[in-house]
Amino acid sequence: MSILSRLFKQKIAPTNTAAGMVELRSGFSPFSGAAYENAIFRGAVDTIAKHTAKLKPRTTPTVQRLDKLLQIEPNPYITAYDLLYKAATAYFCDNNAFILIHRDDSENVTALYNLTPASVEFLQSGDKMYCKFLFRDGENVIIPYSDIIHLRRHFAKNELLGTDNAALFPALETAHAQTEGIQAAIKNGVTIRGVMRFTGVLHDDKLKALKERFVNEYLKMSNSGGVIALDDKMEYTPITSSAVIVDTAQLSAIQNQIYAYLNISDRIVTGQYNEDEFAAFYESVIEPLALQMSLEFTRKIFTPRERAFGREIIFGGERLEFSSAKTRIELLRQLLPYGLLTINESRRILSLPEVPDGDKRLQSLNYVNAAKIEEYQEIEGDENDNANTNM
Repeated sequence: MSILSRLFKQKIAPTNTAAGMVELRSGFSPFSGAAYENAIFRGAVDTIAKHTAKLKPRTTPTVQRLDKLLQIEPNPYITAYDLLYKAATAYFCDNNAFILIHRDDSENVTALYNLTPASVEFLQSGDKMYCKFLFRDGENVIIPYSDIIHLRRHFAKNELLGTDNAALFPALETAHAQTEGIQAAIKNGVTIRGVMRFTGVLHDDKLKALKERFVNEYLKMSNSGGVIALDDKMEYTPITSSAVIVDTAQLSAIQNQIYAYLNISDRIVTGQYNEDEFAAFYESVIEPLALQMSLEFTRKIFTPRERAFGREIIFGGERLEFSSAKTRIELLRQLLPYGLLTINESRRILSLPEVPDGDKRLQSLNYVNAAKIEEYQEIEGDENDNANTNM
């Protein structure tokens, strides 16, 4: 919080409070309070966040200053990849992600910062809304909502916030209980090897000494003969340890339930997907988030006047990077004759560097402009008539 503390200028609290305190934390105490603590959930969210962070934002029409901020360094401490990764992680863990827009005295955007508050309160003052953030170090900050990029998931029950992940808690509790049970069974299976019983009544110190002597003499590797000699004062009953059998079907069912909640598959998480599987993942998970970010970044960074003139921020993904060489070559073979791609666009599809004169478009002479097709046919007809006259 020390980095952001230097940026926040405490605003005068609005007089009219519009909403009460809304906790972003799940409050799931039996499972340490956070879905992110579950390995399956974290692995899936990490996969989604990594692919989201590869999206490339761009302004249109181009604003080079903003493009550099969005694509390379949103603030002096992180990269654009880090900004999107952290935003996507908060988006799926808390179903709310907040990014602070920092502006200079001329209202130009100079930096973007991820915010990770413990809670947020929405305040109303006239026609303006503010966010009162409470951070985990106890600091409170009030920021205009117009300076906050707010991404929300499961936006259903609350007027301003995404709904929490309570629907997933039973699956997470079950997964946690399974893990704890397996660990306890394994520990118990290797710690207790047998039971010693003495016919007489012994003091605790004497009992402990006899047990340690028995272990040292008979249960060590040095007892190569494997024979234990006992008199009628002592009885030893060995306990046979059985291997812990993990119910893989049940574990798989819980894993699939968590993956289904995030709309992801195990093949995506493990990186074993094919083109069709990744296309489905992109369209169902990454693309909706990219669209939401495009709209929210546009409306919060640009003024209404700038938006009226067509300014916007678009988050796009080079989906063809995940296509096979065969698919890329076939795409170029189909599109190049129509002049739909420039040389550099074609080279990017093949993961090749751009060339200085690469903005040219190539088109086959077999195709003609539809608006000039009649003119083309008239010229061709005149040439045929001239040829026939000369004959």
